Amino acid sequence: MTVSSNGPSRREFLRTSAAASGGARSLIKAGAQVAGSDRLRVGLIGCGGRGSGAARNVLDAAPGIELYSLGDLFPEPLEDTLEMLQRERPDSPMARFGNQVNISRDRCFVGFDAYQKVIDSGIDVVLMATPPNFRPIHLAAAVDAGIHSFIEKPVAVDPVGVRQVIETSELAKTKGLAIVAGTQRRHSQRYLEMVKRIHRGDIGEIVGGQIYFLIHNTPWLGKHRRERQPGWSDMEWQCRCWYWFNWLSGDHIVEQFVHSIDFMNWAMGGPPVSCLGVGGREVRKGPDYGNIFDHFAIEYEFPGDVRIAAMCRQIDTCTNRISNRIVGAMGIADLEEDAAVIKGARAYVYEGPEEEPQVQEHTDMIASIRAGIPLNEGRQIAESSLTAIMGRMSAYTGKEVEWDWVLNESKLDLSPPRYEFGDLPVRPVAIPGTSPLI
Repeated sequence: MTVSSNGPSRREFLRTSAAASGGARSLIKAGAQVAGSDRLRVGLIGCGGRGSGAARNVLDAAPGIELYSLGDLFPEPLEDTLEMLQRERPDSPMARFGNQVNISRDRCFVGFDAYQKVIDSGIDVVLMATPPNFRPIHLAAAVDAGIHSFIEKPVAVDPVGVRQVIETSELAKTKGLAIVAGTQRRHSQRYLEMVKRIHRGDIGEIVGGQIYFLIHNTPWLGKHRRERQPGWSDMEWQCRCWYWFNWLSGDHIVEQFVHSIDFMNWAMGGPPVSCLGVGGREVRKGPDYGNIFDHFAIEYEFPGDVRIAAMCRQIDTCTNRISNRIVGAMGIADLEEDAAVIKGARAYVYEGPEEEPQVQEHTDMIASIRAGIPLNEGRQIAESSLTAIMGRMSAYTGKEVEWDWVLNESKLDLSPPRYEFGDLPVRPVAIPGTSPLI
């Protein structure tokens, strides 16, 4: 792969994407796949574990779906996904899909511009599973081209990116385009039922809560991203080990804990008014772990002086807990990975269906496209991403952060000067009380 020595910046990426598509996909194309259509072509951007998982999910979601093109920054993940897609392998998880997989070599793209080539390959829907920093750019290109989008969470790593996603989501509404996010709990019957009961007052007025994502030290590094290899530039190393660098992942409070934070905002009916957080880096030592923390604790304040404690941690041999609790004046709503209960005057235990929400989110997206009433989850996932980002900003700096300021005034932009392989010094690990609030 050859990359020029003067690769574009984020701003130039956006301008180039718009010029390249030039509105080639009209509103007629965007709305063409409605009731009665028998085929939707899907392209995948980002061929790592989540990307290949999303490809399986969308093919399982509904009939008439065709996986048509692939793109990735690097050749190895793309080749791995192609190998997995080989229909002649009976052990392949994709073997059951038969002619739903229609990928030719001329529709496989590698490089920083692979996303645009996938978007321009003749698809109707794009799956975005690249590192989070790239998602505002890729979403803007897809909407400009008139393509429906499934975008993994989070959708940005900084306030500048969040504002871009909100703007793009509003444009998608005017063009009749779907944007569905990878916050699968919004498509889970268990969560839908519990939030309905919370909102109708089954636990009374909300007075507080706690959300947790305490797990082991999980790098989620694929076989091609384990350690820096000779010849890798700074940029290549960081992109291959993207989880460890906050400009790419947003830190684990943003990349992973956003699931719980999204539920918190959903239950509360909107984002918080402010937050104050702490965090640090106890076991992640040295450059191999980039510049992200290994634990955070954030207090989010909502209107009416309602406060929710949020904790996430990635440290081995500690007690794990993934749960969400909303406390009301009349009861408590508890949701864990395999249970959902309300304790109190209106006690309830969820015993309904246990569908696969990572498939259901695609089913719902496809149904909305075909019905001509496309779902648009862009703003809600942008706000949840920003809620996680403001928690990180507070913990990094030691400062209280207000929602209105971070949404409208913060100038924080973690993007690199250029998207090209070459030198890219690692930003220092944040030090509360010293690192500035930008």
